[in-house]
Amino acid sequence: MVKAGVVIFPGTNCEEETYEILDFVGFDVKYLWYKDTVLRKYELIVLPGGFSYGDYLRPGAIARFSPLMDKLRNYIEKEWGLVLGICNGFQILTEAGFLDGVLLVNKNGKFVCKWVELLVENNDSPFTLLYERGETVRMPIAHREGRYYVDAGKLYTIEMENRVSFRYKKENPNGSLSAIAGLLNSKKNVLGLMPHPERASFSFQGGIDGLRIFKSIYEFLKKSY
Repeated sequence: MVKAGVVIFPGTNCEEETYEILDFVGFDVKYLWYKDTVLRKYELIVLPGGFSYGDYLRPGAIARFSPLMDKLRNYIEKEWGLVLGICNGFQILTEAGFLDGVLLVNKNGKFVCKWVELLVENNDSPFTLLYERGETVRMPIAHREGRYYVDAGKLYTIEMENRVSFRYKKENPNGSLSAIAGLLNSKKNVLGLMPHPERASFSFQGGIDGLRIFKSIYEFLKKSY
């Protein structure tokens, strides 16, 4: 079976929803504590949403120094598997330098919790292969620090390398630069996104557009490993 690890930091609160959808799709799922350092046996590592370490200093600033994150760098560089960071997970990945840019306080300075429309910009990645490029999908957001920012030079590189996976479509709810909602690294084995696909995977949640992220990952890994 394809193995997935869901990382729990002090303050993580979306691990159960993430576990449930991964299990539903077919993964052999285990919880990983922030002190765990054995990652190679997992084909997917997920950093779920929440408020790691209470978002003290700034979101992800403390979590980046955990023992697991030190080993995750090697995991990514050696391409042992895929890494998905959702909301706080995205913030942690940027703080650790695994993804370019930073997540700043929303333009309106407030916590925003709502469903948003997203444009699929890239379906040429393990995370998005079951989407159509240019397709509109819906997922919920829930964050105060979700405004993506990066300097002009890095933004040019990101755009030229087709590393934006999702953009906010009609409304940019947090003021993200270039309306970026989801971002890949250069190897395209890491995805960070502010919307919550695990909250848009079952019909009772109000939509299922997020389900294809997890199915895409599963199908890719099943064929590759």
